[in-house]
Amino acid sequence: MTDRTILVVGTYDTKDDELTYLREVIEAQGGRVLRMDVSVLGEPSTPVEYSKHQVAEAGGSSIEAAIASGDENQAMQIMARGGAMLVAQLHAKGLFDGMVVLGGTMGTDLALDLCAALPIGVPKYIVSTVSFSPLLPPERIAADVQMILWAGGLYGLNSICKASLSQAAGAVLGAARAVERPDRSKPLIGMTSFGKSFLKYMVTLKPELEARGYEVAVFHATGMGGRAFESLAAQGAFACVFDFATQEIGNHLHGSAISAGADRMTNAGASGTPQIIAPACHDLVDMVGWQPLPDKWKDHPSHAHNRLLTSVVLDNAERRAVARAHCEKLAGAKGPTALLLPLGGVHELDRPGHDLHDPEGLAGFFDEIRACAPDNVALHEVKAHINDPDFPAAALEIFDAWREEGLIKG
Repeated sequence: MTDRTILVVGTYDTKDDELTYLREVIEAQGGRVLRMDVSVLGEPSTPVEYSKHQVAEAGGSSIEAAIASGDENQAMQIMARGGAMLVAQLHAKGLFDGMVVLGGTMGTDLALDLCAALPIGVPKYIVSTVSFSPLLPPERIAADVQMILWAGGLYGLNSICKASLSQAAGAVLGAARAVERPDRSKPLIGMTSFGKSFLKYMVTLKPELEARGYEVAVFHATGMGGRAFESLAAQGAFACVFDFATQEIGNHLHGSAISAGADRMTNAGASGTPQIIAPACHDLVDMVGWQPLPDKWKDHPSHAHNRLLTSVVLDNAERRAVARAHCEKLAGAKGPTALLLPLGGVHELDRPGHDLHDPEGLAGFFDEIRACAPDNVALHEVKAHINDPDFPAAALEIFDAWREEGLIKG
């Protein structure tokens, strides 16, 4: 089968043997290969399809400028900008079906930009000496990127690193052959949530929206899920968003590593996408469960969700800060924006009789929202718990009204 082309990217001046091995494995499996050199100083052993000069020029610079900078970080950023521009252009022309990038910390820094330049559904693999490392900021990791540790491969080929390289070669080619790209024939609704034991509205909303002719994608709002949601929102991929699990805003505000980035809950608004918002789980900040809690949380109640994730319960002042952050982010929205306030509670453990039920804290949060809500946001107070049937009914009422007004496509 020779119908898939893989773009192999790396510094061909220092990693020629390893990149050539990747090419050979892909071709041995029937795939085609295009090569892109992102090095600065040296030259590949043989000419590649896309030279380092083309890469630098694609970003509005040159290899000469990269060398003249005298700084390896600045030089690699020139190559990263150009590489991201070039891979986006090449993919838009249909010249490759998947991409694999090889590197240490320098190459991985560049690889993150290249992968972020490609849309969801394009197979993208990074072979890195720092795969899965805390060096990698969540907000820079493309929503559907795959990584494998480049074990034992810092310098030269050996049987250990060949195991990693050959897996990556097979994986990216297999993914390019098997991938089912997103279907754009139906308008897409983006929704955020947590599992059904915590939040239940999607059980009602998904079939109701599908019956109206929409496709619904529900994103798990635990950092990377929020990043995927925001990435698509920034592209204007959604007809409307039902952003009901906004806990990642508090996570970022209060310094949790489980962050979707500083632009969480801004991209739908910036693209003019209609958005219906609700503050589920705003009272909790998720922390990495296997790490000791920072001292600032020592006196706060907490709930261990599992061995990976622990939720810290915010006090009243901290919740009000989260409320203000919601309002600040929504103030820049260019499209219709509704903020639903479920007065009966914001997650399943926020009910009478549960340890996390705090009517005073909930009321304080809503009071802060009322006080600082920007003029472009329509507040809707729902006299129900977020998991009660009246909540999704209220959201659908707003959605249907917007459809009748022609504010939502589809």
